[in-house]
Amino acid sequence: MQVVRTARGMQVQLDQGPAVCYQRPAVDVMLSSIARESPCGSLGILLTGMGSDGARGLLAMRQAGSRTIAQDENSCVVFGMPREAIRAGAVETTLPLDGIAHAILSGQTGH
Repeated sequence: MQVVRTARGMQVQLDQGPAVCYQRPAVDVMLSSIARESPCGSLGILLTGMGSDGARGLLAMRQAGSRTIAQDENSCVVFGMPREAIRAGAVETTLPLDGIAHAILSGQTGH
């Protein structure tokens, strides 16, 4: 699953590409496509989950100029995906689950 720019604007495109981190669709693929197609003004958020899927894609978003948030350890059921993104340097802000929506709505998403 990727976000692509078309004549009609941004759209989600599904394909049968290879599995990434044993997943298809993979979070890394989706977030990396956002980093390529629309980095400025985008916000990447990685929530609870097992494994490392999402860490590279979130890092690509951050390096391209997007804001990035990860769910904090205390509010995660499984801290794997957020932990790997934090370790990779992909996370700008770490928040509890119940604080993420407030940060988005109030514009307090980093920097």
